[in-house]
Order: sequence, then C-alpha cells, then structure tokens
Amino acid sequence: MEQFDIQKISSADIDHAVEIGEKVWWVGRYMPDDLFQCNAYLIEHGDQSVLIDPGGHLTFEHVRRKVEEVVPFSSIRYFICHHQDPDITASLKIIEKIPGLRPDAVVVTHWRARELIKHYAIKLPFREVEEHHWQLDMGGRLLLFVFTPYLHFPGAFCTFDVTTGILFSSDIFGGMTHEWSLVARDESYFEDIRPFHEHYMPSREILSHSLMKIEELPLKLIAPQHGSILHGGLISFIIGKLKQLDCGIFALAGDNTDIRRLSFLNKTLKDITNTVIIYRDFRDIANALLEILRRTLPATSIEFHTKTLEGEPLYLAPETRYRSVVESLPEELSGVLGADRAAWYAGNAASYKKMSLQARPVQVRGDIREWCLLIPLFPLEGGRAEAAAVIRLAHDIKMTEDVDRLLGQMSGTFAIAVERETFYHMLDFERCKFYEQSIRDSLTGLYSRFYMEETLKRLMHAQDRNEKYGISMSMFDLDHFKRINDTHGHAAGDEVIKKVAATITGSIRASDIAVRYGGEEFAVFLMGNSAEECVTVAEKIRNKVKEIALDGPMSGKTLSVSAGVAMRRRNESLADFLRRADKALYHAKASGRDRVVMLED
Repeated sequence: MEQFDIQKISSADIDHAVEIGEKVWWVGRYMPDDLFQCNAYLIEHGDQSVLIDPGGHLTFEHVRRKVEEVVPFSSIRYFICHHQDPDITASLKIIEKIPGLRPDAVVVTHWRARELIKHYAIKLPFREVEEHHWQLDMGGRLLLFVFTPYLHFPGAFCTFDVTTGILFSSDIFGGMTHEWSLVARDESYFEDIRPFHEHYMPSREILSHSLMKIEELPLKLIAPQHGSILHGGLISFIIGKLKQLDCGIFALAGDNTDIRRLSFLNKTLKDITNTVIIYRDFRDIANALLEILRRTLPATSIEFHTKTLEGEPLYLAPETRYRSVVESLPEELSGVLGADRAAWYAGNAASYKKMSLQARPVQVRGDIREWCLLIPLFPLEGGRAEAAAVIRLAHDIKMTEDVDRLLGQMSGTFAIAVERETFYHMLDFERCKFYEQSIRDSLTGLYSRFYMEETLKRLMHAQDRNEKYGISMSMFDLDHFKRINDTHGHAAGDEVIKKVAATITGSIRASDIAVRYGGEEFAVFLMGNSAEECVTVAEKIRNKVKEIALDGPMSGKTLSVSAGVAMRRRNESLADFLRRADKALYHAKASGRDRVVMLED
C-alpha cells in the first residue's frame, strides 16, 4: 500500500483487517458503546509474523478472524504483550489451544509482566525484552522496545517498528472515546486522551520522562492499544499537551471516582493556579476566575474586601473595575477579616459560608438581597484571614464536595492576588505621596519650582503652537518680611508665609498654578487670560492679603505684597519670561510697595 494513506485508513471497513502501514495491520474489534476500545496489531512478516497485544475474551475471536484474512495464524511466531492486563493477555490461554500453533511461538514481554501472566497457567514460553537488548530481529525487520516504566505499571514498554516508523505505544496516547474512529480526526482528540492519562498515569514527571524517550524516535504513526491512531502534526501536538498534563487525579477522588468528573475538577484547579501566574492586572485575574467559577456555579460577580497595613478598608469590585477604593466592610462581614483559621473551620463545615447580602450597586438595586458565598482568604503562612472574597450568585444552590474543594483551592489563589493588589495599592499610594512631596512646598502646600519648570515647559510648547493660548505670570513678594522674622522670630514668619499662601490659593482657579518661588516670593500662572484679567487677579490677591488677620504679638498689624505681572511672548524662553516678571516686581517695590505693576512690552 502507499505509505500512510490516512484517508484510505480512515474510510476502511473496520469489520475487516485494515492495513495502516507497510505490512502492518489493525486487527482489533470495535465494540459499540464501549469507552475503552481495544486495538490489536499484526506485523506481517512470513513465518516470523508478530501479533501485538492480542486481546481478551471479548475481542480475540474477531482478532483471530482478521489475522487470518492476512496470514495463517500458524505464521505468527511472536505475541508481544506490553503489560499483563486481561484486555491484552487473557487470550493467551485460548491461543495456545489453537490447532496448528507453531511450536516455537513465544510471548514477548517484560519480566515483571511475565510474573503475573504466568498465573494464567499458560504453557507458551516467554522471551523477555530486557534479556535480548531491548530489540527483536525478525530476520530483515527490526523491532525496538522502549522502556516506559510505571505507564501504567513498572514493566511497561512500547514497540517501535524501524521499517515503517510506527510506534505501538500500549497505554500511552490511549483515549477514552464516546465516538471512536480508527484514526484521530484533529486536535480535539486530546480531550479523549486527557481523562485516560489523568487517571491512568501516576504523575506528569513520570509521563514526561518516557515521552522524551519517544520523541527521539523517527515517528510516522502512533498506534495505541486504546483509542485512535495518531499521525502527522498531531503527534508533536499531543506529546506537547501530555507533557503539561497533571496525572494521578484519583488522589482528588474522595468517595467519587468518576473519571470525567475528576478530569474536569483537575483541569479547573489547574486553570485556577495558572490564572495568577499568567495575568498581572487584578481585573484580568478576577474576570478569569469568575469564568472558571461559572463552569460549576451560577456566579454573577466576585468582589473582595481587605485592609492596608495601616488598617484602611479597601473594596475591589466590578463596579470600580477592580480598582481598590476605600469602603467600609458590610456589617454582615465584620467578623471575617482577622478571623482565625482554626476557629473558622471549627465553626463552619466548609471553606466558605453561604449567606444573603444586599445586592449591589445599592443605589440601583435598593433593598434587594441575593445569595452569596463568603470565603475568608487565609495567607499561605499565618492563621488569620487578611481578606475576604464574596461570590454573588444568580440563585440558591446545593453545595457539594466538589464545590468545597474548588472554593478551597480558589481561596489560596484569591489570597495571593488580593495580597499582591494591596501591595500595588500601597506602592501607588507611596509613589503619589513621594511625588506630591517632590512637587509641593512642605510649608505652604504650593507647587515647587521643580514642578513649575516641568509644567511650564509643556504649557509653553502648547502656546508656541497656538498663539491664542496665553500664559501670564504674577510674581509676588511679601513686603518688609525681614522685619517680621527679626522682630517676632522665624516661627511667626512661617505662619505668615502659610497664611499668604492660603490666601493666594483661595483667590485663583483650580486650573491655575500657584508656586512658592523663594523664601517670601510667590508666583501665580494663569492660562488663557488677557493682560487686564491677569492684573485684576493680582490686585485681588494683593487686597485679600491686606485682610489677613494675624494673631498673638502681630495682632492688629497689616500685611502687604508687591506684584509684577508679565504676559509670555510666543517662543520666549522660561528664563526671559521670569526675568520680565521679576523686573516688573522690582518696579513695584521701588515705587512704594503694596502695588501691582505690569510693564509695557
């Protein structure tokens, strides 16, 4: 036949032997409504022919009939049994009674399987693979044996036909199929392979160890004992997926060992863990976990409550796009933050508590209440809950062992995510605080010269592109300030400075920029005003400063300021702009103080 005509193999009549490679035949039996289809294979090689995994009592009659469509049964010298299970070996007792069975026929297997197969009390001799250098020379055709221990038993192995590049993989790559086909159709076949390997293979590490050996072979086809034949790009795809698969899921079983259920639960738990690894943004984590929850629960939303190190309550929810906001904990949840782990589990039968809470957002939903699941989020180390998750439900539900396991696993993921988000909130807060400290004068709260220079660069650039975008500056100097310091001390001087700064802030718009320019000097920048309007604002500030009420020894005294006003010219440098305002201020002080001066251009 043409080597690996996949279309021809796929459309073949499986009631007869099907050639899948050069003188390699599928001779298994299709059993309707059986998830565990068993495949047997024949390598046709004259009187040295090989029957691989001959089968059990349910299948062997069909296997024998199909073998004899190709060769006389007496042509078979080697019966390869990859392990000792009855779906492979139960037929051996039947085989040795077949009339004409050649006297030199042998069972090829591993010694560990031999020790169990011999309990069928068969008379066929054994040929142990490990005693013959892990190969079988059939005279012009070579078979190599690949040791795959613990998949699924200590003596498991696979058989590789060097001539065709076909790997007879035994249980590896096997599938549990609702709709069986001889050849796997596409990548979706992995979902049939997944549950078989998750419950049949002991661990991902053991499976990966053997997969790496298999990858070294020049594979053309993989013919497993169960499920469907793999070909082409499916081989590397399936190997890659299997390397990432968590196995040994019966450890999750509890009292229920349904394989599909365990596979679903295992995949869900893995997805939960991966979510926190894959995503950085808390909103993405919360939304991904919500979608995972919806596989099992009628969840409508997830929200979180926690506290900062300073004890400030934080709330993260869909309505805030999971940005942390300060909001007190609802009264019903007041005891959960700080709850002791041991005390929680002593008072609650599960990792969660079902309760009724007011629906959110309150302003839209009013007094409506809805079912929720409350989950305290305990840290990996330490015994007290530092956060809580609230899962809101579309309707009441009956809780199960699987849901408890799911929420218990998810609580650890939630705890990591919330702790990380709280840390980022603290960093942002500290960053803002330090930034504010860098751009604000510590005494007055006005902007610093650093902020003035950085901001004016951007504003001046905008004005240079649009002449209608005006920028004006008023530079103020507190008159006779040295006398205040000399007479009443620097503490009194600082109080005066703060009062003048507060007066300036209260006299301008939020969009205007007030700067502490020097010791007793202040600058105010207005955007989009005319020269006359700038002078008016400066006069307003001058008059309000005179109204400042002073306390203590300075009670009854009046303050005054002098001001110089300048309008920036297009393409004028900041230094020249400041110089002109300072020159106007000099004229104001030189002409008697307590006045506003704007020099003509």
